[in-house]
Amino acid sequence: MTGMLQDQVAIITGAGRGIGAAAARLFASQGAKVVVCDLDDVPAQETVAEIRAAGGEAIAIMGSVTREGFAEELMQKTMTAYGKLNILVNNAGYTWDGVVHKMSDAQWQAILDVHLTAPFKLIRAAAPVMRDVAKREMDAGQAPEPRCIINVSSTSGLHGNAGQANYAAAKMGLVGLTKTIAKEWGRFGVRCNTVAFGFIDTRLTRSKDDGHHIDVDGQEVALGIPEAMREMAKILIPLGRHGTVEDAAGGILLLASPFASYITGHTLEVTGGAGI
Repeated sequence: MTGMLQDQVAIITGAGRGIGAAAARLFASQGAKVVVCDLDDVPAQETVAEIRAAGGEAIAIMGSVTREGFAEELMQKTMTAYGKLNILVNNAGYTWDGVVHKMSDAQWQAILDVHLTAPFKLIRAAAPVMRDVAKREMDAGQAPEPRCIINVSSTSGLHGNAGQANYAAAKMGLVGLTKTIAKEWGRFGVRCNTVAFGFIDTRLTRSKDDGHHIDVDGQEVALGIPEAMREMAKILIPLGRHGTVEDAAGGILLLASPFASYITGHTLEVTGGAGI
């Protein structure tokens, strides 16, 4: 037997840690060749090493998805390594919270850049190796290879969240971007969907006391939420627990799999039932 993604090539951004790393491992276990894209070299290489140790195939490409020209560079390096692209998962991101009346322009723009503008630029850069290749296959009378884009959103985008005007706006913007790409590229067999996560246990949702942070243009941005909020979230989730990164990765795989071959423009909520 072969995996559901056998011989497909997948780019997953933010794949050094958390949800992205779990998705990279899961995709590789299903036969995909995975491009582990991350800002940080060490975790990216660790994810690649785990995949290779399990018998999978992966490479790491480091860089910031917000850097000018990085999207084109990522596509070129992927084509050099594997010669094609079947799946693009726009997962990279972080949070920089603050209430509206105290949020700076830099704080607002940084989150829109990483969660909305970067996915747009990556999709645009992928057009020659996804949309255009599929068109040539169809013009030659061939069935196009499976190709899809999965944008990672959040329930903060779908419902809003106090202290996250920037994040909510960007994540809801992804839903509109997804629907537009689905309509523009559907005729070429390229699917585009969104997965909206609820409370997934990552460094973005762990206790602020753990001291996780990310450097944004030389400024240290603290990650995490108050412990009391973590416990309250668990109470409000019908399944009674926080989601794991493996739960999240499963939702991404579902949308990339052949079982979703007639699903496009959809937003899949992976929330443990929260928000129903």
